Amino acid sequence: MSWEMVRLDDICNAITCGVAKRPEYQEHGVPFLSSLNVKENRFILKSYKYISELDHEQLTKYNKPENGDILYTRVGSFGEAAVIDLDFDFSIFVSLTLIKPNQKLVDSRFLMWHLNSPNVRNFATRNTSGIGVQNLNVGVVREFQIPLPPLPIQKRIAEILDAADALRRKDQELLKKYDELAQAIFIDMFGDPVKNEKGWEVKTIEQLVKNTRHSIKRGPFGGALKKEIFVNDGFLVYEQFHALNNDFNFERYYINQEKYNELIAFDVKPKDIIISCSGIYLGKLAIVPEGAKTGIINQALLKLTLDENIYKNEFFVKIFTQDNFKETYFASERGAAIPNFPPMSTFKEFKFICPPINIQNEYLKIVHNLQQQIDIISLEHKTAHNLFQTLLQKAFKGELSESGFSGFKNLQD
Repeated sequence: MSWEMVRLDDICNAITCGVAKRPEYQEHGVPFLSSLNVKENRFILKSYKYISELDHEQLTKYNKPENGDILYTRVGSFGEAAVIDLDFDFSIFVSLTLIKPNQKLVDSRFLMWHLNSPNVRNFATRNTSGIGVQNLNVGVVREFQIPLPPLPIQKRIAEILDAADALRRKDQELLKKYDELAQAIFIDMFGDPVKNEKGWEVKTIEQLVKNTRHSIKRGPFGGALKKEIFVNDGFLVYEQFHALNNDFNFERYYINQEKYNELIAFDVKPKDIIISCSGIYLGKLAIVPEGAKTGIINQALLKLTLDENIYKNEFFVKIFTQDNFKETYFASERGAAIPNFPPMSTFKEFKFICPPINIQNEYLKIVHNLQQQIDIISLEHKTAHNLFQTLLQKAFKGELSESGFSGFKNLQD
């Protein structure tokens, strides 16, 4: 079935992004949301900042977010859309795009699902800009091509996808419960890693890394990795995407042998840890797997090579991602206009609890056993996710049928 394709801008009353300069935060007031609070078809509202009523009025004077509008992420994990259905007023940061659909032409949930579909997500990824912090320009969003069937068909497609999504999320909820269990086990064994109520030995990062050159290394200055030096193949340039998504199959920028030799201090090896050092996903990290492509980190990453006779990589990740640890060491940095990793001199003063290696191993053994159960559920979830992506693709080609949804439902049951 062939439907008319239209520019997104032609079926919306407004498409704009939030404020670039963060207002002064308040202890209470009007919520100030960023792309951290928006995921595919849902809002994550466990943490956000507040601004004053006066600032809110100024920021929403011309384009106030309203229920039925769409918020679309444009920085970090860009290309995720959710329809606003919140029971409070709020303002938005520049990392979000506000889309106001013309309800006479397009159904909000139909449009939201199209924005979340694989083809649009891939197009968005290919059309980001910026070498350090990638972002999706609002002008690109306005040019998105949208299929436009009659409104009744749009609404039925949205209903089917909503129902399929609800089924898909059952596994997500179970995975969340397992994650909460893992967190509870950690606290039971080690306590709060900042308060250190159990009195563990404390070490700094310099005492935890290998005694080798460049075992703690922040990425090179931006001028060292200008776009004109990139080649079609060669040594991979590791980006924030790898740390944010723990995805080491992603490859976009390469440098040649000469440039790699020049920047060898920033070399990435298996079992290194890479950490995002700027933007709203400050502090996200990943362990480089065996077999990862030889390359270097870019300016938005920090690289660590731990001495695993002292500190296990996986244990470091558990500590670094604990809520109170993040709040203690990164809260002030996240509040800056452009969030950035603390200076290296400050990072080297961070205090890490350091239980004996046999206790770390005991904990990781428990976690690995738990992970086996998580892996089974994750595989089921991945299968359901892939089928859901197929439904999305069929939906916007005019190929979605009730029988296709029934097959998806039977698999979930």
